[in-house]
Amino acid sequence: MTTSSSEQGVSLGMPELPAPGYPDDVRARLERDAREIIARYPDSRSALLPLLHLVQSEEGHVTRTGMRFCADMLQLTTAEVTAVATFYTMYRRRPSGDYQVGVCTNALCAVMGGDAIFEALQEHLGVGNGETTDDGKVTLEHIECNAACDYAPVVMVNWEFFDNQTVQSAKRMVDDLRAGAPVSPTRGAPLCTFKETARILAGFPDEREGAVEAGGSAGPASLIGLKLAKGETAPARVVHPRDGGPHQEPQDRAVHEPSPTQHLSSHDAPQDTSASDPAHPAGPAAEEGE
Repeated sequence: MTTSSSEQGVSLGMPELPAPGYPDDVRARLERDAREIIARYPDSRSALLPLLHLVQSEEGHVTRTGMRFCADMLQLTTAEVTAVATFYTMYRRRPSGDYQVGVCTNALCAVMGGDAIFEALQEHLGVGNGETTDDGKVTLEHIECNAACDYAPVVMVNWEFFDNQTVQSAKRMVDDLRAGAPVSPTRGAPLCTFKETARILAGFPDEREGAVEAGGSAGPASLIGLKLAKGETAPARVVHPRDGGPHQEPQDRAVHEPSPTQHLSSHDAPQDTSASDPAHPAGPAAEEGE
């Protein structure tokens, strides 16, 4: 038995029809916002990235209609807009969940538990990479780097940080998101939906009460290098091995167990290096034969 090309889902090479436009009321609203964005730039083309966030805030992903709108507003071709929208991973190309849960699986996060967290969440949620739960709440994806290595392993939800995660804490977090229970990032502003996040990324203020004040700043683990560069001495810490194995405490160092509010990572204890060990000073490598 044979099947036709249409039954097999094979394209016959017919050109794709132009994308439909937004309804008149939606377009009028988006045009007002778009003009405000474009006015911020001396060259209108520079407004393309925030405009893509704007249309993403409307539908939860960047549609062909959204790209056509951006092209019309900036007098670009849809091909030029598509090239940008498909280059940056923050722009979603298909419907996704209210909460984008990204697990860092890059080097440090991976070895600290990120791979295990990502595998466990796939099984727990019943979805694969880039897929969304049936209730439309959570889209799971692995991320190459969350730029927060000192808090590894890190999970992000709509670009807000959840530091020092474990398999258990990550499971509880996604369960709370799906149940509508309050979920607070480790640092930064309170969570909002992905559409609301996209509008903020388009350059519009976060009007939720207390959201701006809750933005916070870098934590102790991120600032320790800056303090050392300024000549400030950091308190010595001894971090116990994760496996609970035997170890010997230095005789001249005080043991310091960080409180949960400090969000110190478990691998940021100062280590001796060749530059800090008088018995093994650092220096240029000897030439061969010397």
